Amino acid sequence: MKQCKVLMLGYGVAGKAFARILQQTKEKIQADKGIEPIVVGITTGSRGSLYCPEGIDLAEATRQLEEEGRFDPAGPCFTTADSMTAVAQWDYDVLMELTPLNIFTGEPATTHIKTALGRGKHAISANKGPLAWHYKELRDLAKEKGCCFFFETTVMAGSPTFDMADHCLQYCTIDKIHGILNATTNYILKEMGKGVPYDDIMKAGREQGFLEADPSMDTEGWDAAAKLTVLMNVLMDAGLTPDKIDRTGITGVTMEDIEAAKSRGKVIKLLCKGEKAADGTITASVKPTEIPADDVFAGEDLVAVVSLNTDLMGKLTLIQYGLETTQTGYGVFIDLCRVLDWMMVH
Repeated sequence: MKQCKVLMLGYGVAGKAFARILQQTKEKIQADKGIEPIVVGITTGSRGSLYCPEGIDLAEATRQLEEEGRFDPAGPCFTTADSMTAVAQWDYDVLMELTPLNIFTGEPATTHIKTALGRGKHAISANKGPLAWHYKELRDLAKEKGCCFFFETTVMAGSPTFDMADHCLQYCTIDKIHGILNATTNYILKEMGKGVPYDDIMKAGREQGFLEADPSMDTEGWDAAAKLTVLMNVLMDAGLTPDKIDRTGITGVTMEDIEAAKSRGKVIKLLCKGEKAADGTITASVKPTEIPADDVFAGEDLVAVVSLNTDLMGKLTLIQYGLETTQTGYGVFIDLCRVLDWMMVH
């Protein structure tokens, strides 16, 4: 049976979730598509790396990280090779870019993807940095090399934003994007609306795993700006970078602001807006914004939402409820399935 060899850069939340999904579905994929997907390489920054051309035991790889904190140095697949060496030298068909985000440059993830595409390898990215800073270059390189380049997880985990645009909105022009794209700030503002003190929100969020020790990239609006940039670059060919977004985070929002909005029947959300005018002018912003309390964007269980204005299909809204690690893993998994579909006909 034909194989599809996957190289994973990073093995954190998304990587482990992807591994679980692949293990659950592998036999059905083989039966449906006639291709066996195998992971031949995993690299990490400080916990060692694995390379096995015959395929890595993902259950054992996950066990080692969860129980021992690193890959077994005595194991048959262990290597000290770094990610760049793996991308440039190892044998694989699909690169899966899952390394930590550098929100200000998109590196080294951009170089990882560029190198893989340059070798004629397909690329999947859960890392929004490369698309926020270098989308057009990477898109054009993928086309030149005849490779797939997919990135569903970059904006709304596994929610099919880009897949919907590719397959269900063909020949539509998208001229406006509105969204709530950062789950952390949405959680903080929702809890503030309940009257919970800010320090208590942060403490509870960290204890429950919702918040990073330093959530400033979220609270200052950088994460939302990067996601809006990705959406606008991919769906509008906007040619933006995150530093061009008119950005205001939620650090200046007070309980008094929340209560004042509530008195007017409104709530405050970190709203992302992007528009491309008929003359090609681009405007984009990320700002705390008052919206009616009964608006769909104010939904109690809503984690993220994006609305697209199109010329042929009107306004379409995609809402994500709940945020499970499986959703993040599913985003890169479904991108891999799209690569397998491509391989079936090429």
